[in-house]
Amino acid sequence: MAIPPPRTGPLAGLKVLEIGHYIAAPFCTRILADLGAEVIKIEPPGGDPFRGWGASIGGNSVWFSVHGRNKLSVVLDLKRDRETLLKLAARADVLVENLRAGGLERLNLGPAALHGVNPRLVIARISGYGQDGPYRDKPAFGAIGEAMGGIRHLTAHPAGASELPPPRCGISISDDLAGLYAAIGLLSALWQRDVAGLGRGRVVDVNLVDSVFSLMEGMLPEYAMDGRIRQPVGAAIETAAPTNTYPCADGKWLCIAGNSDLIFRRLMQAIGRPDMADDPAYATNGDRCAQRAVLDTAIATWTRTLPAKAAEARLMAADVPCSRLYDIADCANDPHFLARGSVQEVTDPLIGRTLHPGPAIRLDGDAPDGVVAWPGPAVGEHTDYVLDMLRKESV
Repeated sequence: MAIPPPRTGPLAGLKVLEIGHYIAAPFCTRILADLGAEVIKIEPPGGDPFRGWGASIGGNSVWFSVHGRNKLSVVLDLKRDRETLLKLAARADVLVENLRAGGLERLNLGPAALHGVNPRLVIARISGYGQDGPYRDKPAFGAIGEAMGGIRHLTAHPAGASELPPPRCGISISDDLAGLYAAIGLLSALWQRDVAGLGRGRVVDVNLVDSVFSLMEGMLPEYAMDGRIRQPVGAAIETAAPTNTYPCADGKWLCIAGNSDLIFRRLMQAIGRPDMADDPAYATNGDRCAQRAVLDTAIATWTRTLPAKAAEARLMAADVPCSRLYDIADCANDPHFLARGSVQEVTDPLIGRTLHPGPAIRLDGDAPDGVVAWPGPAVGEHTDYVLDMLRKESV
């Protein structure tokens, strides 16, 4: 029987039950588990389908090493073993699920049933469109959240620049955002339950579309003002200049943010164009936005003469915000990532030595390299342990 080590961290003692698959709910519970919560991940026979995604070693997904870390894997067939799930819910503080809207009810495990055995249970529900509304029953994955939430329109190529379809950002951003919002929502409900004195659990309703839509900055009031619709601008920022991504001599790219008046002057000095720094035509950000194309041409003329790393070093010496566009190899080997524990070496019994991303949330006094208590477990690795724990707690 696999016995996990004791948990530490600010959420140690918080009991979380996950009925999740793929990304959104498991991402939420990974955040909680990294912070010390006890997370029991309920998997169907055969395991979370996400275990079949991405690269694998010996049939074991290397993605799941991160996705399932610090969690207890328990195999249950929820259609046949509802009573065990209810016993687990009775001892939990939180249940997180990302079934299709109404999925818990179809299993006869809706909020009424769950609160019947544990009125204090906080239930976080993540779905494509939410638990109500005319679209609640439509199927959705992360790409649909990006499309309807507005971000895929903005990541398109500028008008006339390409006939290719608008690209995604490269990760399942709507799932990840929904997981983050679910974590915030359930922690808020826990505060209200335990500190504000409500004394009972609540249902947190989060969806992929709203999670993306919440990032649309001032676009909604702009539209309400005069029907304005923000359009794709590529790597530039419509309201600040010069801010863009520029080609370098080695075929790599350098992101430069010369937004403020002082930084603009330093940037122009660094690229050998003090004349532009002194030109009244570029005195304010508004002036520079009007001359964006001229400025971008001048900067790109300079970046094309240097490899990205050399151009970056020159601008960093001038205190100009900039960065090469990192790929994952750059991240894995960067001294800042390594010094902060943002990249950590982990021994995974299923796949061997591997690398994990460190914590995005750090608290003073906690070692940043202590977040990975164990990597993603084998399917059902902790079933016996958890069922034995239930038996002992019921005595």
